[in-house]
Amino acid sequence: MTAAAPLRLATLADLDAIMRLEESTFTNDAWTVDSMRAELHSRHSYYLVAEQPDTPGLLGYAGLLAPEGSADADIQTIAVAPAARRRGLGRQLMEALIAEARARRCRTIFLEVRADNPTAQHLYDTLGFEQIAVRPRYYQPDDVDANIMRLELHSDAAAVGA
Repeated sequence: MTAAAPLRLATLADLDAIMRLEESTFTNDAWTVDSMRAELHSRHSYYLVAEQPDTPGLLGYAGLLAPEGSADADIQTIAVAPAARRRGLGRQLMEALIAEARARRCRTIFLEVRADNPTAQHLYDTLGFEQIAVRPRYYQPDDVDANIMRLELHSDAAAVGA
């Protein structure tokens, strides 16, 4: 793992850069610009971007949906640029989202991950997520299953992501 990348809250000004990374990462099932704009605008969402000041474009981004008063949160999306992979950035983004879910007093975080993405599945496993279900043929047009995973948050400081 290399040095941590600077993370900051995403804004609507980041929309174009997020969409470039979204569309290059999720070529067949990228979010629409309108969906991403709505996420960035929502008071229930928490999106982060990772960037290096001297490098064009984003290194990564990730988003959490955690409605006020809800015990549940959902990792909406996470993407890391190819040049920034295998350096701990995905973990850094996930740990920041987990910390935000804790700050919002959520008790459970859910996510969906493509069944054909063992790298992401391994990351989520190491963070304490467990697979609880499968949604067959969820990712279209590829006919790829979605593994649904859950992380139970604990109030003790020793918990994952604290």
